[in-house]
Amino acid sequence: MNGAQALLRTLVDGGVDVCFANPGTSEMHFVAALDAVPEMRAVLSLFEGTVTGAADGYGRMADRPAATLLHLGPGMANGLANLHNARRAHTPMINVIGDHARYHKGFDAPLESDIDALTGWLHGWSRTSKASEEIGADAAAAIAAAMQPPGQLANLVLPADVSWSDGGVVGEQVEPVAAQPVEDDRVAEIAKIVRSGEPVVLLLGHGTTREQGLRAASRIAVATGVKLFAETFPARIERGAGLPTIERLGYLAEQVQWQLSETKHLVLVGAKSPVSFFAYPGKPSELVPDGCQVHVLSVLGEDGTGALEHLADLVAADARPVLQEATRPGVPSGALTPQNWTEVIGALLPDGAIVSDEANTSGLMIPMTTAGAPRHDVLTLTGGAIGQGLPVAVGAAVAAPDRPVVCLQADGSAMYTASALWTMAREGLDVTTVLLNNRAYAILRMELSRVGATEAGPRAQQLLDLSGPDLDFVSMSNGMGVPASRATTAEELADQFAKALAEPGPHLIEAMVPPLL
Repeated sequence: MNGAQALLRTLVDGGVDVCFANPGTSEMHFVAALDAVPEMRAVLSLFEGTVTGAADGYGRMADRPAATLLHLGPGMANGLANLHNARRAHTPMINVIGDHARYHKGFDAPLESDIDALTGWLHGWSRTSKASEEIGADAAAAIAAAMQPPGQLANLVLPADVSWSDGGVVGEQVEPVAAQPVEDDRVAEIAKIVRSGEPVVLLLGHGTTREQGLRAASRIAVATGVKLFAETFPARIERGAGLPTIERLGYLAEQVQWQLSETKHLVLVGAKSPVSFFAYPGKPSELVPDGCQVHVLSVLGEDGTGALEHLADLVAADARPVLQEATRPGVPSGALTPQNWTEVIGALLPDGAIVSDEANTSGLMIPMTTAGAPRHDVLTLTGGAIGQGLPVAVGAAVAAPDRPVVCLQADGSAMYTASALWTMAREGLDVTTVLLNNRAYAILRMELSRVGATEAGPRAQQLLDLSGPDLDFVSMSNGMGVPASRATTAEELADQFAKALAEPGPHLIEAMVPPLL
């Protein structure tokens, strides 16, 4: 057994049986080892940003890591933006980064780079395997590290000679660390605060925006009158009929300030205290209102859902959660607008859908129009690095092949990782993409004025304009093997969306929506 075979066998034995890959020469023995370990499913992507984004989507839905296979430092660098999003999502992931043979590194070959600097930037776990005899143990340690609460990126650098050398040994699995329970005294202290009668907000963060946490939080709100919010970009939030509906904090600082106005106590549950997404002249970075005290029920790595349930038992023993009734908007008519296209999605969203949401400015109404739709999961842009939507949809579809995946994708960010469509076609993934084409970086048009750049003229506006030439997503999608159509009216979108959902495999609908801004 060589090192690559020992690595793959250890990964599979540890439950890591999917690898999203874009390999190069240094990783060829890993590629060859796939035939020796057929339990590992290898999914080829044409760009490393799709590789890393897909592993992110997989981890969010499977609650266990996928592996990535990246070619040296430049390959990892190509995937860094979506690794940033995955880091912010606390997604368990194992990145196998190929490297030059150890004896070759001193020659400064063209692809030689500082991989340690890249892995360090991700603030996760990192190790370079030194021998084929050690690679199995290193892989087992990487699995345990990735699964350490709340989840993190584990980076395993694989020199080519370690991969090809004989003597590989399958690693013994390492039991991952469990989430720490929140101390009873801390829960009791928060119980006093929520019973105080003063305005209190519970801010739900990582891991607490699924059914168990949502129900406990709703019970607390029913019994005490506290307000509930989820963080702006949750890694995964469960929504729809039969679940409590929790409003997310707004993207704009002014929205958050309005949502938290008059709050005297802000209780963080696996969340960070809210700050402005960017700095703006003359506006504060911290968004906690003056006079508001910040308290912590749970921090990342602790059992926030368990703490919510304990708190609910203390202050809301007899309370029942408020559950969203099943309700849908009617299918609208007329030319598509930033409002009515979301009504089409709300009217037709299938039961059990997974929504990869990178609709950006075009999707502001989606939370409202889908609140009463059948139960579904939403995966959001956790780190703000655009180009996530299509790759995350790929990973979610691989993780949950029995569930329909709906990707709501803005046009500008789609171009970052458009090649993800090819992977959808190659793997036959059940992903329906609604591509919102407003031919603009609309959010940057808004930010241009918000940052006070009032002197911007036509040359500045040109940098935010995606027309001339117009992007033709129908042609691009068809060219990569995904059947595509174009909708200009609500009726066309509804008809095409329904047909796409009814047919297996990937589809894309280019929805021609005017800019909101």
